[in-house]
Parts: sequence; structure tokens; C-alpha cells
Amino acid sequence: MWKEALLQVLIALLPVFALQLWYNRPDRFKGTPIFIGLSSMISMFLCIIMALGTEFVVELDFSMVSFIVGSLYGGKALAVVMTIVYGMLKLSLAERPWEPAGFTAFLIYIFPMLMINIPRFQRASTRIKKQIAATLGLVGIPVYWMGCMTYFWLSDDTWNVYIFRESLATGIAYLGSSLFLIFLIESVKEKQRLHQKLQQMSMNYRNEVQKLQQFIDNTPLGVIIVDTKGEITHINEIAVAQIPGKQSQRGPTDIIGRSLTELQEELNNELHAGLLISVLQGEETLTEIVQQDNKIYIKTSFGVKDAKNHAIIGAALIAHDITELSQLRDEIGRMERLSLVGQMAASITHEIRNPMAVIRGFVQLMKERSADNQKEYFRIIIEELDRANGIINDFLSLAQNRIVEKESGSLNQIIGDLMPLLWADANLRGQSIELELDEQVPNLELNIKEMKQLILNLTRNGMEAMSEKGVLSISTKYLGDKVEMKVEDTGCGISQDKVERLFEPFYTTKSRGTGLGLPLCLSIVERHRGKIEVESAEGQGTAIRVILHHN
Repeated sequence: MWKEALLQVLIALLPVFALQLWYNRPDRFKGTPIFIGLSSMISMFLCIIMALGTEFVVELDFSMVSFIVGSLYGGKALAVVMTIVYGMLKLSLAERPWEPAGFTAFLIYIFPMLMINIPRFQRASTRIKKQIAATLGLVGIPVYWMGCMTYFWLSDDTWNVYIFRESLATGIAYLGSSLFLIFLIESVKEKQRLHQKLQQMSMNYRNEVQKLQQFIDNTPLGVIIVDTKGEITHINEIAVAQIPGKQSQRGPTDIIGRSLTELQEELNNELHAGLLISVLQGEETLTEIVQQDNKIYIKTSFGVKDAKNHAIIGAALIAHDITELSQLRDEIGRMERLSLVGQMAASITHEIRNPMAVIRGFVQLMKERSADNQKEYFRIIIEELDRANGIINDFLSLAQNRIVEKESGSLNQIIGDLMPLLWADANLRGQSIELELDEQVPNLELNIKEMKQLILNLTRNGMEAMSEKGVLSISTKYLGDKVEMKVEDTGCGISQDKVERLFEPFYTTKSRGTGLGLPLCLSIVERHRGKIEVESAEGQGTAIRVILHHN
């Protein structure tokens, strides 16, 4: 009997085994109730078939377990179908004379209770579900017995203690199997819910990691993140490029996972591994400004703390390239110096220029009335007054900070108009000029007056830098969307440290220079939205390129 009973129990547990396979696909979670109902119907059919031909006085059929569990999980519609199928099978395949009476009594009483409790069962917790199943079993089994006893009372068959004992044991087995089956189903469902929750959390974690990595990769800052062991967990391309030596030739994946101690030699001063180590040891946010490979970086390192206990779980370092910001600061300083020049020019224009004009006029008059041997002195006075007036003009030009009026003009034509003056100046110095103008150069939007001043300043600087027999080259070239003008001399050249300061106001390499000529040239070029470049080396002459944009 126990072998048959164990086999019946295993068949009744078929929905649990099938549910395990069903849950291999998480997207099938919503169809679980119908699946449990259908698998219970199959289990019910197999239990009825396996019970046929048994030689026990009391029917050993666990199909009632599958019927109750399948109806409760499958819903009202499936419960109706299972009731019809169950009734047809039991009534048509009954082998004992009292079975139809007991089963009929069972269905008459248990079916309404099933239909009433199904909605509550499907919304209930595991504990409530067990209570509902136990109630149905505790009610259904006595009803089944009452049906059987009614049959024995109406017929001449004998109801004895043995039949009662077997019926009681079978009923208890039915009840225990029902509760155990519900427990297993709920355990599988809970396990699957936890599995899905774990998968969702894992997916959310993976998404957050990907978002963090994409943010780190796309931010215009060098970023390094390490864990408490000092191992690098995140690093972007910008930070990799900042690592000196061979490490800069690798990608982030080659560095992630390595410890700071392994990279100490490469990270020493340049990426400040010391900052990260100090923060991991409990230091507050640290910031340093360093210079590396002609670039200036501001490095900030801070600890990454747990949100609950504020324990340090890592550290991060952010490196910001502030080279352009530093250059902008230098440019602001230059503009402030130019503003000072403007203030000086505004104050001396009326205070000095007008008296100088009066002095020059009287000196000119005295020159005409003086003896021949004294005229040379008056000439020198007039030249110095003109030189002082030229310095004042440079002050005024350099101090201008307005939008200049431009018109379409030919750069080649402007150079051609100035050539007689330049050739005369070169002849007086014993020098020569080579001219190479590109006929493809188009007209540009220029301020003619300022461009003439630019060309005169550059060419005269070149002549003053050369000795006799020096050659000054003036050329233009069309570069598609740009036009280049180059003024090149064969003078003694300028050292690199002096080249970097050429455009500072009041800085000069000449014995009698004011240091305003090249700053004035730079201002003119910038007002034309161009740029000016200097190439020079000691003993090799100097070439100045002015690049203007076409359109």
C-alpha cells in the first residue's frame, strides 16, 4: 500500500516539478496560475488512472489533492472545467459501489466552497492559503465519509472499523499532501520572486555602473576611482593620457584592477597617488595645482563614503586641465596692462601733445631764422619731438578697444602702395627687399589704415634688426579659407624666452624701443579676428606670420 501511496504523492506533486521548469523563463511569471491549474489537471488524471485496479478496500486516489490545489490556483473558469473532468472520470471509472455516493456528496458541498474561496486564496499569503486548503480538506473529507455511510445505510453492505480506519488514514494523507503541495508551490514562487528581484537589482546595479562609467568616459576631466585596497576600479581615457611613460600608451582596461603601489612610479608626482592614499587614510578633500608637460592641472582628491555609516569605501581623484584658463588669465592681465596704457594715453594726449605742438612750431620758426651752424641742433630737437609724438600715437592706437570699420580691400594692393616708402627706407639702410605676392589672394574685409600701420611696424622692425646688406622678404599666400602674410628678415634672431614676451606692452629688445610696436600689431590683428605667429632663432633671423580669415 505504501508504495502505491508514495507513487500517488509523487504524481500529485507533479505541478511543483513542472513549475520549476516553467520558471526557467522569467517572462512566463504572469501565466503561473493557469500553468499550475493545467499541470494539476494532468496530475489529477494520472492519479485516477494509477488508482484503477488497486485491491484496497478504500480507494487510494490522490486526485482530490490535485483537484483542490489546481482549482484554487487556476481560478474559477479552470475550476469549472476541472470539476466537470473530475466528475466524469470519477463516476465513469468508479470500482467500488460506495464511491459515486461519496464523491457526489463531496462535489455538492466542496464546489460552492471552492468558488467562494478562490478569489481570496489567490490574493492571500502562504499562511492563509494553507488555512483555506485545510478548511476545504477538513470539510470535504467528512462529507465524503457521510456520502459513503449513507450508501452503506441504504444498502445491505457492511461498514466496519477497518474501512473507517483506512478512510481516516487516507483522508489525513490527502490533507497533508494538499498542504505540502501548496507549501512547495509557494516556496517555488517565492524563490522565483526573489530570483527576479535579485536579477532586477543586478540589472539596476549594472545599469548604474554603466552610467557611471559612461559619465566618467565622457566628462572632460581626468577621473580615477580606487577601492579601499587602493585598486583602480574606474579610470577614463583622459586620466590614462595624463599618466607619464608607457602607461599612457595603454587603455583604461589595461590599468583597471591594478593597485596604486604598482603604478607608484608612474603616478608619483604627475597624478598624485599620494593624494589618493592620504584620502584613503582619512584625510579630508585635498587639492593641488601642478604643471606637467607644459600643461597646468588642478587635482582634487576626496573620499567615497558609505551612505549609512560614513565609512570610507574608496577614493576618487579628478584632474582638470586649466592650461587654457591660465592662458586666459594671462590674457586678462595683458588686457589690464593695455587698459593702463589707455588711461595713460588719455591723460597725456591733451596735457603733453598740445604743448609739444607749440614747442615744435616755435623750434621750426627758430630753425628758419638761425645761423646755418645752428640748424643741425634744431633739426635734432624737431626729430626728438616727432619721436615723442609718435610714441603718443602708439599709446593712442594701442589703447583703442572699439570695433573698427572695415571695407573690402586687397592686401596685395596695400603692400604695393607702401613699397615706395619701404624701398626708400631700405636704401637708406643699405638693405634690399624681396617681394613675393600671391595673385590668388582674394579681397578681405580690412581697415586700410590699420593694415598699413601693421605692415609698416613689422617691416621697420625687420629692417632695424638687420645690418647693411640685409634682405627683408615680404610675401603673401592664399591658403583656401585663410590668407597668410609673412615678413622675414635676415637679422640676428631672437631667443625663445624673448619670443614669448614680444607682445607684452613695454617689453623691447631694442636699445631705444618703447615696447609698444608689436603689442599694437597684435591688437590690430585681433581686431581683424586673425592671429600672429613668430618664428625665430638666434643667428637665423626672424619670420612673422599674420594669418587672416577669408570671409
